[in-house]
Amino acid sequence: MKRITTFFGALLLATGLFAQNGLYKVDDVLTPLPGGKAKMEGFFEDYILLSQENWAKGVMPYDAVLEFFRSGRSKFALGEMPGKSIRTNSLLWRYTRDPKLKALTKDYVYSLIATAKSNGSISCTPVDQQPGDGDGDIWERKYVLLGLSQYYLDVERDPLVLEAMEKEARSVMEQVGPAPKKDITTLGWSSTNIESSSILEPFMRLYRITGKKEYLDFAKYIVDTGGNEGSDLFALIMAGTPLREVGKPYPKAYEMTSVMEGLAEYYRATVDPRWLDCLSKFFNGVKEQEITIIGNAGTDIYWPKLYGEGWGNTAVEQSNPDVKRMMETCVGVTWMKFCSQFLRLTGDPAAVECVEKYAYNGLLGAMRPDGKGFSYVNLLNGAKVTNSGWGMVIDGLPVTCCNLSGPTGLAYFPYIAVMQAKEGPVVNLYNRGVYKAETADGRYVSLGIDTDFPLDGNVKIAVFPSGSGKFTIKLYIPSWSGNASVSVGGKPVKGVRTGEYLSVERDWKPGDEIKLDFDMKARLIMAKDGVNPEGKNFQAVQWGPLVLARDENIDPEYDRPVKIVSTADGTVEVRRIAAERPGTKVEFEVPTTTGTIRMVDYASVDCWEGSHVQTWLPVLK
Repeated sequence: MKRITTFFGALLLATGLFAQNGLYKVDDVLTPLPGGKAKMEGFFEDYILLSQENWAKGVMPYDAVLEFFRSGRSKFALGEMPGKSIRTNSLLWRYTRDPKLKALTKDYVYSLIATAKSNGSISCTPVDQQPGDGDGDIWERKYVLLGLSQYYLDVERDPLVLEAMEKEARSVMEQVGPAPKKDITTLGWSSTNIESSSILEPFMRLYRITGKKEYLDFAKYIVDTGGNEGSDLFALIMAGTPLREVGKPYPKAYEMTSVMEGLAEYYRATVDPRWLDCLSKFFNGVKEQEITIIGNAGTDIYWPKLYGEGWGNTAVEQSNPDVKRMMETCVGVTWMKFCSQFLRLTGDPAAVECVEKYAYNGLLGAMRPDGKGFSYVNLLNGAKVTNSGWGMVIDGLPVTCCNLSGPTGLAYFPYIAVMQAKEGPVVNLYNRGVYKAETADGRYVSLGIDTDFPLDGNVKIAVFPSGSGKFTIKLYIPSWSGNASVSVGGKPVKGVRTGEYLSVERDWKPGDEIKLDFDMKARLIMAKDGVNPEGKNFQAVQWGPLVLARDENIDPEYDRPVKIVSTADGTVEVRRIAAERPGTKVEFEVPTTTGTIRMVDYASVDCWEGSHVQTWLPVLK
């Protein structure tokens, strides 16, 4: 019993999901494995290490963005950058355990703390002008708290860091709240000031860490305001309002999802069923109304002033040729993080489906091939990537909010890939590697995953438990795999249903092997009918979890209309061929009524030098 208690205590402490003195009353259905218990090989890890070496330990201009806290900033919200960097580095270190990254991050944390002002605030805004109105002061302090708390929870429980967080939080509480203080919904740069309410999440982290009711009380104040000037976000979401109408005229996807992350933490402490209902309706609303074929959301059709960063019925409008800008990387990463929260709370496999779609397509498709940043937004057709957006150029390097969010998304892969349930390990993402979990009765179990997924559909999992006895392994069966099969020890397992978890309970012996075969056929996707009738005259192709696209780098006729040939059930008989360009993961010959075309996985299309992409293909009439 002592070993069981020790393991789960370490797991909960390492993930920051511990319930101290009963403060958190909701037990998560799934929890991430402790830091260091997931070791990936290839694919996802290649991207993670590339970003760590070339961005986090490479070109990231730490000193330059820290100067905003010493000397002030020239543009609103620039002070988010140090906190975002610390959050990313802490999550990366949680996985890689890179000593140089840890040392760099610790020095940077101390340097940030050293900028604290006379009232304890770590802020770019002078004390006599706090809380800043349109300069994003509260949003910036939110990211200071998120970065420091991520470091405290995942890297080192340093009392100096906790002290700095508490001083920062108290500086906010002294200035923000009911009259005569400044109401939080009056502070911010947007028309509804939704962004300031996203400080809900780090306040709930402080409550979880310290148990001090003052932080929960401030969180309650934020929730009671409705999180938005002029309307109650939570009430609108619970009423089933389309997301593009929630909080108008600023239904900003990134900021709203950030607020909802905080609400997930608030629900854990309050156990109020209204908040779980709100979280569920938000999750399903985004999934059904907004998510595109590459897993991200947001477009400029309904709210052009939001520059493609607001909810816009994107699931329907994604093929609209009038779209000029869509799918901010900050939106996709924050959505993936919210999906992680929802998955932990509910165990709903639909959250895994959403993570998988964005991970393999949208997020990797936004990353520079050299790892030195991420696109601000993604287009499905045309100029796929751009550095144009909020931020600034520092010594020739574009530093945007999305360059800073992208690596955080990568660091979430090992956080989600294999998780822990009370019954045993849960496999969500099939990446080669070794994952160390726990059985229901407290024994250790290692899962060795051998696969080239997503480049083929064959997966083998070797199971190595300590001791004997029954326990359960849960396996996510992707919804796109029409004829998935699972066997254990060569014997087929019954009850395999796509889009669900398969629970396999048995007396596992060391070396037992699970074999999964996913149906990696290509499927035709037809566009939906949106506000522009021309948007319906498009088609797309998906192979396994990978969305395919025509790449101008190899196909000068990349945007010519074609008609994909498919069977009655939508299957496209593609032929896999050797990739023409280095870095391309998969390439196919795809049949059309006028001959074959070449298509590659969307994530591999390199448009950073000015070429274009065509993901929704115009239909030849």
